[in-house]
Amino acid sequence: MPAVGSVLVVGAGTAGTAAAILLAEGGVSVDLVEAKPDVTALGSGITLQGNALRVLRQLGVWDEVRAHGYAFDTLGLRAPDPAGTLIVALDDHYTGGPELPCTLGMYRPTLARILADRVAAAGAKSRLAVTCSGLAQESDGVEVTFSDGSTSRYDLVVGADGIRSWTRRAIGIEVEPQGTGMGIWRVFAPRPASVSRTDLFYGGPSYIAGYCPTGEDSLYAYIVEDYQDRSALSPSEGLAVMRELAAAYHGPWDEIRASLTDPSRVNYARFESHVVPAPWHRGRVVLIGDAAHSCPPTLAQGAAQALEDAAVLAELLLARDVLDDVWAPFTERRYERARTVVDSSLRLGQWLLDHEQGDVPGLIASVSHLLAAPA
Repeated sequence: MPAVGSVLVVGAGTAGTAAAILLAEGGVSVDLVEAKPDVTALGSGITLQGNALRVLRQLGVWDEVRAHGYAFDTLGLRAPDPAGTLIVALDDHYTGGPELPCTLGMYRPTLARILADRVAAAGAKSRLAVTCSGLAQESDGVEVTFSDGSTSRYDLVVGADGIRSWTRRAIGIEVEPQGTGMGIWRVFAPRPASVSRTDLFYGGPSYIAGYCPTGEDSLYAYIVEDYQDRSALSPSEGLAVMRELAAAYHGPWDEIRASLTDPSRVNYARFESHVVPAPWHRGRVVLIGDAAHSCPPTLAQGAAQALEDAAVLAELLLARDVLDDVWAPFTERRYERARTVVDSSLRLGQWLLDHEQGDVPGLIASVSHLLAAPA
């Protein structure tokens, strides 16, 4: 018998939808609420490494993800020179096992749609444009008040409501994400035939310029700079800035830059990071995903770590009879692993900020070795 019979999941991102699917499939009554009115409306591309694909297979969506994404097994490092010279093509790591690709890129809203459809098929009940406004914990449950004025009682609340988590603050955890000093421009664009994997350009006027194929006809590209408040820029001005920064990079970037004509496809964000000290629960409320830890995208592990959180939490909730017996193994399996990934991503970013020549392939290999073992 599961440790809980009813669960509220707050947030319909990768962590929240994964938890909802696995718990509902296991016979738990699951409600999922999301503040946004449309979970598939925003985003550009997403890079999913093998450990993320392993969980997506567990969720029963791998075939659809594979059909809509672009898989590859190498990573290119290129020079910021006039030719965009390929320095090395590294064999990537099969962190999800040999039967899955090393990496798959896809359009983020497509992944969100696939997961939302799977939530419904699993039997979880979803409500959009609704979130929590109050939590009242008792020894045997949590009374939840929602933004529409309704109330319900649950055995457990899972806070998967992202980096600005309301749930985290509601249970008295004051940890907040801090900027790392970097900002990232992203764009969703057509894929030139010359792009068949992720290539990273380190150096030049920006810290990183890279791209990831997301389908036969699409990719997302990104440029990492010193963080600046870009909020006053119009979409057209943002596009002009990204095109100017991209002019320093060549090879496939020449074709990508020529296709950058749609201001609505460009967005800018600050790199931020935090890790909530263990444990991630307070009573009958637990945090997962970006609510518990946010990873700068330098190692492309944010979504993967969120999916792993959800899979481990659901596994333990379904295997234990008593909720209190879940927390020690959940902490043991998730805290150090997630913290190590965040720290490694921060270390890579700091090398770049300090203009040091860190062992990038070695760092990637050490993290990949960790991730090859299931969470």
